[in-house]
Amino acid sequence: MSLPDLIASYWTVAGKVVPLGPPAEEASRIDLRERAAAAAAAGFRGMGLMYSDLQQILTRYNLPDVRAILADHDIRHLEFEFLTGWLEDGATGAAANAMFDELLAAGSALGARHIKIGPDMNARDWPLAHMVERFAALCARAERAGLAVALEIMPWSNLRTIDQGLAVVAGADAPNGGLLLDIWHLARGGVPYSDIRKIPARLIQYVELDDAAPEVVGTLIEDTLDRRLLCGEGALDVPAFVRELAAAGYRGPMGVEILSIEHRERPLHEAATVAFNTAARCVREGWG
Repeated sequence: MSLPDLIASYWTVAGKVVPLGPPAEEASRIDLRERAAAAAAAGFRGMGLMYSDLQQILTRYNLPDVRAILADHDIRHLEFEFLTGWLEDGATGAAANAMFDELLAAGSALGARHIKIGPDMNARDWPLAHMVERFAALCARAERAGLAVALEIMPWSNLRTIDQGLAVVAGADAPNGGLLLDIWHLARGGVPYSDIRKIPARLIQYVELDDAAPEVVGTLIEDTLDRRLLCGEGALDVPAFVRELAAAGYRGPMGVEILSIEHRERPLHEAATVAFNTAARCVREGWG
């Protein structure tokens, strides 16, 4: 099998930003053209953009300009993140719908691959039928725009396990909808990598690679935002995770999501290069 393309997830090449901070601080201060050049030079064939970052980019470039920048650097895969609130009604649900519409419009114009969405971050217990209905509706809207929807499992949320996430995406049974499997979230949630084999390959929409220390440092949120490690430099056994994905039949690209205080201090080209090289080494070892 040929090795999958690697995508530089937003945080990996965003520079010194504030994850989950105010939009002006969460958006990268580094010009898109510089980030695309650094990602491509390192070997990445895709990039991720945060909603706040996309909004800032569009104050300088129009959508055709953005598409040209990505094409100039052979960036073949584009992802957007991160939608929450889609399970809710009222003002929160309306805001989520408005954001989703903006991402779909931009994604359609730019030929994006998928939009990452999250579960309920407050771990509220939503009825399965409600989650299935809402996820299916998002997928239907995304399909009309030519995009996929990737639902991420997270250990502090209402969807912490593969069984819980699979119930939603299998219930919706949308051709463009599936799970996002991040090794960090599975490992910190105590989900064995072997559970990946429960998932039909068509329902694995996307995956992300990173690494972590043996034990959580601080809260789960602090650990995930500030303490992730480069692939192969922690305790998560990234090649074993990759082997399970290959055995399950996943053949799509893989994101490299390095979120840490240390990584945010690295110069752009160094950040892109070390993230790509360490991830590629683990993928080669596990892909077989």
